[in-house]
Amino acid sequence: MSAIGDLQTVEHSGMLKLYSALFYAGCSFLITLVNKTVLTSFRFPSYLFLGIVQMILTLVVLYAAKIRKKVQFQDFDRSILFKIFPLPLLYVGNHITGLASTKKLSLPMFTVLRKFTILMTMILEVYLLKKSFPRRLVYSIVAIVFGAMVAASSDLAFELEGYTFILLNDAFTAASGVYTKKKLGTEGLGKHGVLFYNALFIIIPTLLASAFTGDLHKAVTFKDWGDATFVFCFLLSCFMGFVLMYSIVLCSYYNSALTTTVVGAIKNVAVAYIGIFVGGDYLFSWTNFLGLSICMSGGLVYSYFIFNQKTPVSYEGAQELKIHITGDSTQKEAII
Repeated sequence: MSAIGDLQTVEHSGMLKLYSALFYAGCSFLITLVNKTVLTSFRFPSYLFLGIVQMILTLVVLYAAKIRKKVQFQDFDRSILFKIFPLPLLYVGNHITGLASTKKLSLPMFTVLRKFTILMTMILEVYLLKKSFPRRLVYSIVAIVFGAMVAASSDLAFELEGYTFILLNDAFTAASGVYTKKKLGTEGLGKHGVLFYNALFIIIPTLLASAFTGDLHKAVTFKDWGDATFVFCFLLSCFMGFVLMYSIVLCSYYNSALTTTVVGAIKNVAVAYIGIFVGGDYLFSWTNFLGLSICMSGGLVYSYFIFNQKTPVSYEGAQELKIHITGDSTQKEAII
C-alpha cells in the first residue's frame, strides 16, 4: 500500500482509535481503584480467586453473546490452541502478577513502576516486529523510566515482593500486548475469540493452582462475605475485569500494542496523583513526588507525540517509520 493510502486509512479510523483508547483508559482507571479497595481496604486474601471469577464472567458473557448471534468467533477445535498460543500463558501471568502487585504496593508506586511496561513493549516491538521509533519518542520514554527510578528510590514503604510482582507484571503486559496485536489478525479468532479462548484455556489450571496452594480455601472462608459493601465491590471488580480485558483488545485492535501501553500511562497520571490523597497508604517525600512528576511529564509528552504525529506510522510489523515522498518515493530514512 502506498504512503498516501496509509495516511487515508489512519485519518479514516482516527476517531475509532481515540475512542477505543479513551475507553481503555477509563476502564483501567476504575478497576485499579476497585481492586485496591477489595484487596487492600477489605484485605481480601485471594487475588487468584478474584481472577478466576473474572474469567468465569468473561466466558459466560461472551458465550451468551455468541449464542444470541451478537458476536462471532470460531467454534472450538484442535486448531484453536495453536492459533492462540502463547497468549493464555501470558494472560494468566499478567492477571496474577497484576492483582498481586496491586495488593502489595501503594497506589502511586504501583502506577509509577507500571511505566516500565512502555520500555519493555518498545523493546519487544523492535526485536519481534522489527520496528524503529523517532528519537523524540525514545527520549520521552527515557524520561518516564528515569522518573520512575527516582520515585522508587525514595519509596519509604519498600516491599521487595511487591516490586518483583510489578516488574513481572510489566514484562507479561508487554509480551501480551505485542502478541495480542499479532493474534487479532488470525483467521477465526478476532477480538472476541481471543478473549474467550484465553479465559477458557487458563481457567482450569488457575483454579487447580488456587486449590492446591490453599488460596481457594482462604477466599471461601473470608469473613466479610456477609458484608454488602464488600460483595458489591467484589462483583464490581469481577465485572470490570471482563470490561478491562475487552477494552485492551479493542484498543490494540484499532491501535498498536505500544499505543495501548501509552494510554495506560495517560491513565496513570490521574491515578498516581489521586493516590497521594486517597487510599491512606502513600508516604510522602519530596524525592518521590519529584520522581512522580518527571515520570508523568514524560508520559504526557510521549502521548502528545503519539496522538499528534503528522507522519503515518505502520504498526503492522513494518521496519521503516518514515517515507520520503521527494524523488524516489521508496526511499527510507533511518530514525535510530
